[in-house]
Amino acid sequence: MTWLDLAAGPLLAKICLVVLFPFSALDKIMHWDDAMKQASSGPLPGAALMLVLGTIVEIVAPICIVTGYYDRIAAFVLAGFCAVTAILFHRFWEFPGFWSRKGEGNAHFWDFWKNFGLVGGLLLVTLGGSYAPASAVIGHPLASGPQAAPAELARSVTTP
Repeated sequence: MTWLDLAAGPLLAKICLVVLFPFSALDKIMHWDDAMKQASSGPLPGAALMLVLGTIVEIVAPICIVTGYYDRIAAFVLAGFCAVTAILFHRFWEFPGFWSRKGEGNAHFWDFWKNFGLVGGLLLVTLGGSYAPASAVIGHPLASGPQAAPAELARSVTTP
């Protein structure tokens, strides 16, 4: 096994999955009034508390996911955060013409589905399982699922 198989591949994937969250937290901190306005637009009370908790989640969970420190629970919490955020703040169906390129809810439509794309990736981290070694993926780029790696190679990665 190479460093690419054991560390660099999964690490790069996790970084790509969560890199936007610390920047989002920083944006909330730097533009607090705008963030409060958005948080207040949702159907739940306690916008300030939600904003503080959301900012903490966006800072702490990605660190845990990238470092592997309680990464599954952190990914589960972040997935929940993304789902709740989509449902509460990107209710595209409330806007007429959301499908129209210039429609008022068009941005909400895409933000809603992007959030659920992130939910899917974060749930993969939550569910864990074994990673296909990068060398196996490179060697068999069109294979999918457990067939992506030869059985002996897959076993050597998943068993101690």
